[in-house]
Amino acid sequence: MMMLMLMMMMMMMMMMMMMMMMMMTTTMMMMMTMMTMMTMMTMMMMMMMMMMMMMMMMMMMMMMMMMMMMMMMMMMMVMMMMMMITTTTTTTTTTTTTTMMMMMMMMMMMMMMMMMMMMMMMMMIMMMMMMMMTENNKVGSKIIQDKEIRCNTWSVN
Repeated sequence: MMMLMLMMMMMMMMMMMMMMMMMMTTTMMMMMTMMTMMTMMTMMMMMMMMMMMMMMMMMMMMMMMMMMMMMMMMMMMVMMMMMMITTTTTTTTTTTTTTMMMMMMMMMMMMMMMMMMMMMMMMMIMMMMMMMMTENNKVGSKIIQDKEIRCNTWSVN
């Protein structure tokens, strides 16, 4: 049974590592694309890209959180099962189960808190991005207008 538990733990660790790696790779790819795009695109486009990147990151984070939750649940389940098997008397089983339940609840609460924090962060970032977007839009529009005027003059000439 202990071996089984160990195996489970190992598996979880592996999964987490994989997830982390995936995240890193995705971010790197995004960065590379950004670098290439910088030459061609305007600030507005870049901002859009940034927004997309942020979204992707948040999504990944959420996924990770979910995964963690699942893992925790599974672990708890296993623990419960083990308790049931190991303990024979009724009193002990009840107590252990209750404690486990409490632990589970605590874990869930923690996860929820984390999620909330993440959401808050996301909102803040979004707000910041929006502000930046508005700021850049004015400049961008001006530049575009100038270009249009120039084009018109050239056509006349």
